[in-house]
Amino acid sequence: ISTNGGLWRYMPGDTVRFTSLAPYRLQITGRTKHHINAFGEELMVADADLALANTCRKLDVKISDYSAAPRCLGQGVGLHEWAVEFMVAPPDMNAFAKELDKQLQDVNSDYAAKRIGDLALKPLIAHHLPPGSFQRWLKSRGKQGAQIKVPRLSNDRTTLREILEQQANTSQPTGQRING
Repeated sequence: ISTNGGLWRYMPGDTVRFTSLAPYRLQITGRTKHHINAFGEELMVADADLALANTCRKLDVKISDYSAAPRCLGQGVGLHEWAVEFMVAPPDMNAFAKELDKQLQDVNSDYAAKRIGDLALKPLIAHHLPPGSFQRWLKSRGKQGAQIKVPRLSNDRTTLREILEQQANTSQPTGQRING
């Protein structure tokens, strides 16, 4: 951000958190279009990243990429579906999915409220993808380079559907689908 004039001409699309008001300091925490709010859970990338970091630390695993989107089950009920590529995979994907769901509830009170009694949000589904899955998907879309990022969260299922369909159509070992 160079001047306030630039902010009036276009929408930057970043979400920020003020870390200090005197002097003004802010931290970029994500993108406005990268969130999930299909059921009122208001999940932003910063919360998803923190929940994943806590999950990985607790289970001693490492991820290289992820993407998630909502899935509507009907009558105002749904769940989150995650595709996760690991550098160090968990021995038990069920435990990973359950811990990620717990961590999301711990870092996001809106997500936690929607998970109460599974009334609005059911436990998440996690797909374990083999190494290189996200890079293959990006390459198939002509998007390669250091500045190209995998979309983390989306209210639209297009990205997640393309990633999972590509995985299903490759000769690579199939990913593992786990309910949390």
